[in-house]
Amino acid sequence: MKRKKETLTLSIPPGTKTQLEEVARREKIFWGENPSISGLLVAIARGEVATGKPFAFSPAQIHALDRAVKVLTDAGQMNEAKTAIELLLDRGQLEAPMRQNLLQTITHETEAWRRVVDMHIEREEPFHLIYCNSQEEQEEFNVHFGSIQFFEKRFYLEAWCEEINENEPILELQHNRCFRLDRILNILRANGSWRAEGLGTVKVHLHFFGSMVSAYEAKEKDMEEDIINELDENNKIRKVVRKTTNPFWLVREVMRYGKNCEIVAPDEIRDRLKTNLRKMCDQYGLTIANS
Repeated sequence: MKRKKETLTLSIPPGTKTQLEEVARREKIFWGENPSISGLLVAIARGEVATGKPFAFSPAQIHALDRAVKVLTDAGQMNEAKTAIELLLDRGQLEAPMRQNLLQTITHETEAWRRVVDMHIEREEPFHLIYCNSQEEQEEFNVHFGSIQFFEKRFYLEAWCEEINENEPILELQHNRCFRLDRILNILRANGSWRAEGLGTVKVHLHFFGSMVSAYEAKEKDMEEDIINELDENNKIRKVVRKTTNPFWLVREVMRYGKNCEIVAPDEIRDRLKTNLRKMCDQYGLTIANS
């Protein structure tokens, strides 16, 4: 039985018919080979076509989604990362470099490497890591302990490697390395045994002042934790002794605290912070006394 149809007469301004046909064409609504305004109206009534101002992400939303993509990618959750990337590519007004990076992320094998790393860590099996450093140079490491850690904006593989880092003056930390997951090129099986002691560590003595005396939050990570966290006799200084694996991240953290935190010991890490401060003073034309 032929379904009865209703007719509708519209009075529209000049040019509107062409605009409606263009919308129908964009939404792929046709009668034969021609765009169908009737079909477009039916689709709008059924909620099949969105109306109003076209949806687009704001710059702040694009930035937030881009950061979420990095976190999800590092965590090995590529299905979720790809969903966010597709939203950005479809609805975001992106600069060419960001669009290119997102497209590369879709095709990169970070998810696979994260699963392989997690497997070796879970089974406590050493592995041979082929890595591309920040200078685009290929390096190779024999990893005998690994742990996935989150620093600032992303996940990293912290590892104890056979190879010594000759640029690290602290003996206990010379075998520690920190790798970005998206720079891993390959992972191969390796001989040897898993290092039961984990990463090398060193004790760092910190003093917190001012607002940080009460605002400081104790560290309780797997490989990095506060051994001592106490106030001095006058409740003016919080004294913390922290077991740390990587001075790079520690110095960056202390720099954020400014005058409210001091690295007391060891001298090797204290001197790194002093070197950073001297370089900053040089950049701003400030003169400081040698100490």
